[in-house]
Amino acid sequence: MVELKTDTSIDAMHEAGRIVGRALTAVRAAADVGVSLLELDEVAREVLREAGATSPFLGYRPSFASTPFPAVICASVNDAIVHGIPTRHRLRDGDLVSIDCGAELNGWVGDSAISFVVGTPRAADLRLIETAERALNAGIEAAVVGNRIGDIAHAVGSVCRSAGYGIMDGFGGHGVGRRMHEDPPVPNEGRPGRGLPLRHGMVLAIEPMLIAGGRDDYHTSPDGWTLRTNDGSRAAHTEHTVAITETGPRILTAR
Repeated sequence: MVELKTDTSIDAMHEAGRIVGRALTAVRAAADVGVSLLELDEVAREVLREAGATSPFLGYRPSFASTPFPAVICASVNDAIVHGIPTRHRLRDGDLVSIDCGAELNGWVGDSAISFVVGTPRAADLRLIETAERALNAGIEAAVVGNRIGDIAHAVGSVCRSAGYGIMDGFGGHGVGRRMHEDPPVPNEGRPGRGLPLRHGMVLAIEPMLIAGGRDDYHTSPDGWTLRTNDGSRAAHTEHTVAITETGPRILTAR
């Protein structure tokens, strides 16, 4: 069931989203060659602590997971697409890093992700990240009253496919509210004019996940969480929590 949020609730979600934005900004600033993924997780934890927020990631255990998630960020490097567990791995020059983070404040959740390169970037990685951001922006532009979920999916997928990238099969965005994952699902590829109508008060996480090699398949790492490209190519992940309003899409996790 899709819950329509009141304007007051959307404002409250914006407060949670602002914390997520601050956490991602702090993690991006701290990320450098030689810094460990666990150290980046601690940076995000400190932002949440200072804001009086908690993490919807920490201890989260969906049906596909054999163990609860042990961190407040997902830190996915190079061929890891999403759900990377922060470890003692120290970043190397040229690593492509995707960070996903959430915050819960006063019962409301914000969820967002960024991708970036540490040190000297490859041109191909910059193109991949730029395309992921364009796909996200296209999805947000389609998130207007009167459109449908398929319009968002088509906007995201068209940008990804036209650039020759793969789209992670079976994963996409989702509703956000009192819980991190709510109805409706928001695919990263679809047909325009199809699916659930978009209404004022719907809040969605729109999150393109691009695979550089052009294939859509992936596998789960032995840790039970990290999803990696099957062809070993690199991946990028971007995400914003967005409210559908009569005046247009409102980004609740702006950085």
